Amino acid sequence: MSAAAPPAPKPAAAPPPPDRRHAPFALVIGVLLAAGLLWGGWRLATADRGAWQQAGAEAAMNRTLGALPGQSGWTRWGAGLRWRLLGDLGPQVAEGCPGWLFYRDGLRPAAGEAVASAAYARRLALMRHWAQRLRAHGVQLVVATVPDKSRIEAAHLCGLPVSATMQARLEDWQQRLAAAGVRQVDLRPALTDLPQPYYRTDVHMAPEGAEAAAAAIGRTALPLLGGPGGQRFDDQRGAAPEPRMGDLIVLAGLEHLPEGWRPSLESFVPERIVPVASGGLLDAGPPAEVLLVGDSNGLRSEFPGRLGRQLGREVWTLSHDGGYFSGAMLAALAQQDRWPASLKLVVWTFSELSLSLPLSADEARAAAALP
Repeated sequence: MSAAAPPAPKPAAAPPPPDRRHAPFALVIGVLLAAGLLWGGWRLATADRGAWQQAGAEAAMNRTLGALPGQSGWTRWGAGLRWRLLGDLGPQVAEGCPGWLFYRDGLRPAAGEAVASAAYARRLALMRHWAQRLRAHGVQLVVATVPDKSRIEAAHLCGLPVSATMQARLEDWQQRLAAAGVRQVDLRPALTDLPQPYYRTDVHMAPEGAEAAAAAIGRTALPLLGGPGGQRFDDQRGAAPEPRMGDLIVLAGLEHLPEGWRPSLESFVPERIVPVASGGLLDAGPPAEVLLVGDSNGLRSEFPGRLGRQLGREVWTLSHDGGYFSGAMLAALAQQDRWPASLKLVVWTFSELSLSLPLSADEARAAAALP
């Protein structure tokens, strides 16, 4: 019986047609990549060659390429949407109770507890050295550490956590000042009982807080000056309250957004406190007896004028934004040989959080040079 023939093979199935549904997406990605390449090439081709020679390659590249067209608007509206939907104000600002903003560096150490403790130890040494230096030149020193907003406005934190170590550091600082024989002003009692000593959307003292702080410093400083001077001041106030953009709104990137897309602004009456000239146009005024050095707390809310009014003397001010613990003090000491012989008192003000920040490059150099 013969064997059966094997079945004939089935014809191969035709391959399925290619799935081209992804083609539009791939085309869009390709166009975007090409556009980015052309944009970067054009920016590099038109770059300032001198900038590349004077700066590092990475910094020059970042400046040259910059942001894509319209990116600042996207970022701004993205920040507004993030705040509207999530209540998130970015890495540097936190919202406590509705409308109350706080600087995160005042809530916890910016670089961790270990770095903050090491920096604090160096600042103690700098404080002692500078106090001795001023004393040797016959100049008195009064230190007024401005309490952090989170300490005085704690009722408006609404659950925001605060570092216990940072809270304890201010008390330790006050004790170290006393042990070094440095006069100090504890501003906490003066600020605690006020209705609103700090701005809602700013890290600084509001006018009422600045006035109370100036009065507290004045009570300590006047005996060192032999009593009040005769300088008069003119308080120039606006006719009506005006909206004020808080620096924490700016730090969160929301300052250019409309109402409803950022925390509401506060309103304050504009104010300028200026010394009244007693002579003619060429009158240079009385010689400087008081020097104010410190951070932005010594510049906001007309603080120099308020302090001068308490002392009856115009205050020579070398405070500057971003000075924190030592920026203004280092700048002032660098020109000490040019201080007027009439100078009797240095008032040193800075924010509490400055004690816990990492050392700046200038601070580190000054600390390394200590005897």
